[in-house]
Amino acid sequence: MNMFVGNVETARELDGFELKLTDRKKAISVVGLGYVGAVSLACLSDLGHRVVGTDIDGQKVESISWGESPIHEDRLGELLTQGVADDLLSATTDLKKAVMETDVTFVSVGTPTSEDGGCDTRAIEAVARGIGEALAAKNGFHIVVLRCSVPPGTTLDIMKPVLEQYSGKIAGQSFGICFNPEFLREGTAIADFHAPPRTVIGVSDPKTAAVLAEIYAPVDENPIVTTVEVAELVKYVDNVWHATKVVFANEVGRLCKPMGIDSHAVMDIFVQDTKLNLSPYYLKPGFAFGGSCLPKEVRAVNHLAEKLGVATPLMDSLTPSNEKQVEQAVDLVRETGAKKVAVLGVAFKPGTDDLRESPALELIAQLQEEGAEIVAYDPAIQPGPHITKQFDYMRHAAPHLKNVVDGLADFMQETPEDAARDADVIVVTQKLPELRSVLRSKKEEAPVVDLVRISDEARNSSHYIGIGW
Repeated sequence: MNMFVGNVETARELDGFELKLTDRKKAISVVGLGYVGAVSLACLSDLGHRVVGTDIDGQKVESISWGESPIHEDRLGELLTQGVADDLLSATTDLKKAVMETDVTFVSVGTPTSEDGGCDTRAIEAVARGIGEALAAKNGFHIVVLRCSVPPGTTLDIMKPVLEQYSGKIAGQSFGICFNPEFLREGTAIADFHAPPRTVIGVSDPKTAAVLAEIYAPVDENPIVTTVEVAELVKYVDNVWHATKVVFANEVGRLCKPMGIDSHAVMDIFVQDTKLNLSPYYLKPGFAFGGSCLPKEVRAVNHLAEKLGVATPLMDSLTPSNEKQVEQAVDLVRETGAKKVAVLGVAFKPGTDDLRESPALELIAQLQEEGAEIVAYDPAIQPGPHITKQFDYMRHAAPHLKNVVDGLADFMQETPEDAARDADVIVVTQKLPELRSVLRSKKEEAPVVDLVRISDEARNSSHYIGIGW
């Protein structure tokens, strides 16, 4: 499968496919005229596309055929009315007819929670059968775009096989398939469509990527083109993160109220920091958090909430979840069967000699308990009296780390090459440029356990293990 990560320019460079804009806008069918489908139908017609909506609900179809909105959404009725008046928008209950008359089909059917708590994909499978039957009778390259919220694998493992079975054609050759998540907020959906936070196009062939990019060009000239599975999971991650933010803010409110503190004043200041609070700096999978601030202050807030009698389950879960990340790193090393382990990076983050509650120390302590020989490297660490003073700071939080800190002088190495040379496994805990050379000096068969995603070069090496990728 082709893999694109980046924008359309990246896809062109990787696959030699040149996007050629055409005067004729693609005709688009939209299957499922609920919230997302109706908004997509109206907005695509507003961009000048001839659109055909289709649904099994005859009442919705009739309503939209008259240019009337089936739901309450700002400006939706206006755009539907204009689309019908311009002879760009129509609706039908005949799925095959809608597919036959268009170049691209957007699928926006319901995916409710199934009895086991998962995602019910029966509507997707039913629609895929209908589209496949239409494709069997159709010439030309047709593109099917899934826009529902679904678990990774749904588009390629559930929808694609059904399309291929009923069409008798092969995805990527006779038709294209895409996952294109929507990021529309109810109440501002029309505005969000025309000014999207970003446009994500998950594809497995460059022609489909180019066509989708052309469709969205009037509202987003720089779409993100990626794999289908990444695009599927982005939608879930988005909504879980939004839910997390709501719960976090509500827990802050519960903390503030019994103390007489204005929770809105607190959060109004909090959200003004878009450099760290709302940025990629912390929002990247990797190793556990540590240092002098985060662990201590999470404990302090947990203690405060307990003292106030306030329930804060999200905040209470932070430390246990952080500990799970250390446990996972230990498991990855243990599974290699290594006897001698090189740990590259000892401080809680690069560029500092701060050992306070460093997750690397927790990792070392657990590996030593299991009998592993440890060697380590950190360009900022020079064992001495100041290290002992750091430990005094955390004696209540991590007394089990005293022996590790006291033994630093015995297992620290002067260079990363010295640490890695005879090690059975190399564990990378800091993203330091000089560590990349370790891949050239390590034992050929020694695995690299990467906890920070040090580089793409490392990912392409043999015996590479990432913690969350």
